[in-house]
Order: sequence, then structure tokens, then C-alpha cells
Amino acid sequence: MIQTLYFSPGKPIRKEIPPQEFPKLIRDRRGLLWINFTNEPAESCLPILQGFGFHPLAVDDALQETHSPKLDDWGDYLYLVLNYLDIKENGNEWETQTEELDIFLGPNYIVSLHDSPIPAIEETWAACDRDPRTLQDGADHLLYKIADNIVTGYMPTVEKIDAAIDQIEDEVFDHPSPRTLEKLFALKRLLQAMRRILLPQREVMNKLARDDYKVIDPKDRIFFRDIYDHLVRLHDLNESLRDLVGGALDSYLSVVNNRMNDIMKTLTIITTFFMPLTFLTGFFGMNFFAANPPFEGWTSPFLFYGTLILILVSPFLMYLWMRRRTWL
Repeated sequence: MIQTLYFSPGKPIRKEIPPQEFPKLIRDRRGLLWINFTNEPAESCLPILQGFGFHPLAVDDALQETHSPKLDDWGDYLYLVLNYLDIKENGNEWETQTEELDIFLGPNYIVSLHDSPIPAIEETWAACDRDPRTLQDGADHLLYKIADNIVTGYMPTVEKIDAAIDQIEDEVFDHPSPRTLEKLFALKRLLQAMRRILLPQREVMNKLARDDYKVIDPKDRIFFRDIYDHLVRLHDLNESLRDLVGGALDSYLSVVNNRMNDIMKTLTIITTFFMPLTFLTGFFGMNFFAANPPFEGWTSPFLFYGTLILILVSPFLMYLWMRRRTWL
């Protein structure tokens, strides 16, 4: 799908513009042209991109869509790659998919390409429909709006991850299970995927905020610096959440080991209680009370009840001895 939008001061916004008019519109420096490709085949995109005079290497990069966030300066235009991490919470599972957004930024136009719908693009497009003043500050300011919506979209996800970690921490101490371990590793993978995007994307915004580019108005650099600050904070939050996940994992292993130690302690105590009984019955054997000569005296009632009392008292004596040694 190809979406087109053209803004000119004092005129209504135009849409569904034929590609034949693109060269004429970009010659008008007062206007602003936005072309958005969504899941459009390369055969349809290539002629339009070539019509703008983009370098073949930049066009190939945009059509491949297999890059991490980066920024290339081609003089009269910039080529940017931004990543959007689509995160969906499905019960106890986290589904993640990284979407790439390729953008060509010129003095009075923006060309964006992506395979799947990106909420930041849809929100910015809707804002332009509602209020044409969104477009009056130029193409670089429109790029700021798109990037800001991408970064802002991470905050609800970070809050959900924080709440999920709190829930898992309670679960670790209440009733830990292998399912708890699966949740921890799922969150760990999610935070690692987010970190791989935040770091290079932060550097892209840092370049836009500090370097001198022909198509970036110096007065708009402060807006990209604001996005850079947001990304720095998101990275710090990501590191904090990763530490919390690591701490929860250590707590899970500690709780499981402590419970295993309690089980082994209980079984050891039971075994120790019955160890004297095992010794007594094993030493005298199954024929202790047999009336075979010359051991008829061993079958007297006194010896029988005395042995029975000894067997019953032995676990109690073992218990008192272990309590005295503070083993219980």
C-alpha cells in the first residue's frame, strides 16, 4: 500500500497523489510531501525511489530491510533506519517482533518504508489529518514526530514488564515452579531484544541532535535531543529491569535449593530416628525370640518387653540429643 500526503501553506492537504507529480511537488520548497510504503513489493517501490535520485546503495538497503538502526548522510538527504519492537503480552507469554522503518529525509519530503503496520506511523499520519499545523514546521520536524511516537510507545511496555516482574517475585516466594523459571527467561530474552534496539537507536538520535546536517534545521536539534534523553532513560530502565530479573532468578534458585535442603533435612531426621531400631533388629536378627536351645532364656517376657521399650525409647532419645546439639 502506498500512502501519499502533500501539505502546502494556505491550501488543503492533498492525498492519493500520482507518482508522476512527485518531481513537481518536491521542487516547491514551501510544501511538504510524505510518501509511506507499507508492505509494498520492491518492484513498485524501486521506480519511485529512483525518481528521487537516491543512491543505489541506499535504495538497496531500504528494500532489503535487514539492518539495525543507523544514519547515513548523502548530502541532500538523509537515510535512516529505525527499529520498532512490537511486543504483545499473551497471557504469561511475550511475543516480540522487530519491525524496521526506513526513512529518506529531504529538505521538503519524507519517504518511509516498512513491511508491517507501525503504530507510530499511523499515529503521526492521523495527527496530520486532524491538524495540518503538524506539517508546517518542515520535514525534519515531521521526522521528530515519528521518532517520538516510536520511543513513547515503549513506556507502556516497560510498565507492563515491571508489573510482571513484581508478580513473578511474589510467585517465587509463594509457590515457585518450573513455570516461574520459564517466565523469568522469557522476560530476560525480551529485555535483551529491547536493549539491542535502544543502544544503536540512541546513537542515531544523538547524531541528529549534535551533528550538522543540511536537511536538519539547527533549531530542531533540541527536539532530537529530547528523544535522545528519553532513550537514555529507557536504556537505564532496561538495565534496572534486567537486574531485577537476574535478582529474581537468583532468588528462585535460592528458594528451590532451600526447599530441597529442608526436604533432605526432614528425610535425614527420619532416617536418624530409625537408625537405632535398624541396628537393634539387624544385630539380633529375625530369630531373636526363637525357642531353640541353648538360648531358651532369651525368650523370657522380661527380655521381650525390655527390648520393646528400648526400641520405642531410642527415637525419643535421638530427638533429645539432636535438640541439645541444636541440629533441629
